[in-house]
Amino acid sequence: MTNMDMSQYIGAFLDEATDQLKNLNELLLAAEQNQSDMGIINEIFRVAHTFKGMSATMGFDSMAGLTHAMEDLLGLARSGEHVLNSEDVDLLFKCLDAITAMVDNIRGGGSDKDVDVKALVEQLHRLVNKAHEAPAAKPAKVGKKVELTEQERGWVKEARHQGMAVYELRVALSPSCMLKAARAYMVVTRLGEMGELIKTQPGVEDLEREAFDTEFWVYVATHETGEALSSVASSISEVASVEVTPLNFDEDGGLSIGDMEDDEDEEEQSSSGTPQVSQGQQPQAGAAQAPQQGSKKGSRTVRVDIGRLDKLMNLVGELVIGRARIERLAQETKIKAFDEPLSQLGRISGEIQELVTKLRMVPVSMVFDRLPRLVRDLSRQMGKEVRLVVEGRETELDRTVIDEIGDPMVHLLRNSLDHGLESPEERERNGKPREGTITVAAYQEGNGVIIEVQDDGRGIDTAKVRRKAVERGIVTAEQAQMMTDEEAIRLILLPGFSTADVVTDLSGRGVGMDAVKSKVESLGGQFQVFSKLGEGTRVVIRLPLTLAIVLALLIRVGDEIYAISLENVEETLLVPKSEIKYVHGTPVTTVRGEILTLSDLAGILSTPVDREGVEEHPVVVVRVGRDRNRIGFVVDDFVGQQEIVIKPLGKLLQKVRGVAGATILGDGNVALILDAASL
Repeated sequence: MTNMDMSQYIGAFLDEATDQLKNLNELLLAAEQNQSDMGIINEIFRVAHTFKGMSATMGFDSMAGLTHAMEDLLGLARSGEHVLNSEDVDLLFKCLDAITAMVDNIRGGGSDKDVDVKALVEQLHRLVNKAHEAPAAKPAKVGKKVELTEQERGWVKEARHQGMAVYELRVALSPSCMLKAARAYMVVTRLGEMGELIKTQPGVEDLEREAFDTEFWVYVATHETGEALSSVASSISEVASVEVTPLNFDEDGGLSIGDMEDDEDEEEQSSSGTPQVSQGQQPQAGAAQAPQQGSKKGSRTVRVDIGRLDKLMNLVGELVIGRARIERLAQETKIKAFDEPLSQLGRISGEIQELVTKLRMVPVSMVFDRLPRLVRDLSRQMGKEVRLVVEGRETELDRTVIDEIGDPMVHLLRNSLDHGLESPEERERNGKPREGTITVAAYQEGNGVIIEVQDDGRGIDTAKVRRKAVERGIVTAEQAQMMTDEEAIRLILLPGFSTADVVTDLSGRGVGMDAVKSKVESLGGQFQVFSKLGEGTRVVIRLPLTLAIVLALLIRVGDEIYAISLENVEETLLVPKSEIKYVHGTPVTTVRGEILTLSDLAGILSTPVDREGVEEHPVVVVRVGRDRNRIGFVVDDFVGQQEIVIKPLGKLLQKVRGVAGATILGDGNVALILDAASL
């Protein structure tokens, strides 16, 4: 394939490679937990085989060579000649990291050859050669039970009633065979003509995809002899060998090889005998066409570049602005004929806006799926026993938010592992289970999404936080003594603040929590930390569903119009001048028996106002975080609610505190969007 040809498909290759890498990562984690599950190993082999084919087709020989070596090791595990252990899984994870680095290099315009994988390939080859040199682990002939689904058990019972025998055929293709799928299909079809197919291993779909090495197994019920079956299968071109074994009927409709011995023997043999397929993962046997029919439905999804969705969202934003201007003009002219078409335009543009917003929404699993591997590696590195619980993976967020929240989530997880969870020995001394638990959860609440990271570790020692704050001159000893625990916990969010006694590679450099807080607030979100000494810590992040179009309250301060996201607005009030009191120079008022601190937006924004003779002040009450004190912003007028399109201010103005962006109003004027959290 020429470079020009390859460039046409590189985008599709990178998208598919990203999906396959994510799949491999999840499967390897599952295989480490259950190393004898042949269903998982078969799936890993299938994905690795697919990856090898993709990379070879694109001309990425180094990547193809590494995945081929992985495929050799996995092939031995599938055939029962080798049982994967923790060291093998570690090696496969290293290979996965190397492939990820290759894909990143290719995405950046580089080559797969920029990553040196010779050492990994040699390690894989040594493992494979060692397994080949060991005595061959033939499929067990005694006490081996064949796993069947309920439907397959029904076919076995029917075969038994008809006086048929059931045989297992182990078919090996020639190593030089170029059309493995075609040969396997011919074998299965010819054997199906001689009786009733019970199942194949691997399944029919995997045989069609060539997701197997050179061997596969066929289970067939027939009136023919085993010699006749062997003769027919052996006559097919490029079939190197056929091994036929008669199977015994069980009382419950199952099949087994030889006489069943005690449970211990059965379990021992199941790790090295004929490959098994767990229930629920098999295509229907006896009808090789069934999976083919299912696969012909095709995918009903289309990959779309995020840049195109961004452009579409911008155009929808312009549509929203245009609609607002037309509505304003219609109100000014008071022409009744405009009412119906404007109503229809509003409905259609609203539906388009909602649809485009949904198109940009992706599940938080894009971020959460990276976390199990991170926890696995770090817990092994630190010698801690950790159980990760992930909830709400299907919760959706705007793609822009998802892209930005990945690093903060890694920071929080590292912090929980390093600072939060104790060592197994310390947990036992404190009467806790040796295994610590970290829970990551996401759920929708109102117009936002809540993400929580909680651990059952040692919690935050507020006394230690106060002591460190005094040592560093952040607060005086008197101020520290007067602080509540909640106020002390907020100190850890200050830039550069850390309670770690020893700086490690993971944390303790004071660049964790403040960086997370800054990132969350830059996304228009809120960040809170709750902790109880000895019981654990909970971090709560609230994020907006989308960053593009929001419902806002328009207010007037002096002659200027400003917007505040309704996400931050709790209520609006009209406060009589006579009800405004001063406490230590700060204006306050009483709302339903509670003290509300007031702040004049005109003073904060340096906007000139003339309020002579005004006896009643409009107040916008905002709350920027759960359990925080509310504050009321004094304004000059409430203009109304309106959907606004958030426009960035550009590099020169993006760091201006108190301003989150700008929007274009219906009259064509620009209004600044206020950031309630920083105000």
